[in-house]
Amino acid sequence: MANDELFEKGLKARTRVLGAEYVNANLAASDDFMMTFQRAVTELAWGYAWSRPGLDQKTRSILTLGILAGLGRFQELGIYTNAALASGVTVDEIKEALVHVTVYCGTPAGHQAFLAAHEALKARSEPPNSNRDTTPSG
Repeated sequence: MANDELFEKGLKARTRVLGAEYVNANLAASDDFMMTFQRAVTELAWGYAWSRPGLDQKTRSILTLGILAGLGRFQELGIYTNAALASGVTVDEIKEALVHVTVYCGTPAGHQAFLAAHEALKARSEPPNSNRDTTPSG
């Protein structure tokens, strides 16, 4: 597949997951230097990885949340929290994914991941699930 085809395929997937407003703003803000990055991420992440068969978009979204949280990329985690919701991931599924991150990556990463996701949820004017977990915090 030619790079232009991969870019177009990636642009469709990226827009579907992240939203046209977000993607268009990123592309519009990119000068020639930064467009090199935009093309690379659109072709590789979106045209190749996100467009492959084998995993559905919801599963890829949950994996992405866990990977970003484990790597400490909390600003990106907020963006991908919104993308996960758009992909059909529920707030409860996001919470469960972040519990898993907390156990396997440690409480500092888990705490920051919960904070980033919580901020993204609050910014959507969709308050996080009001069902409170009554287990003691640590």
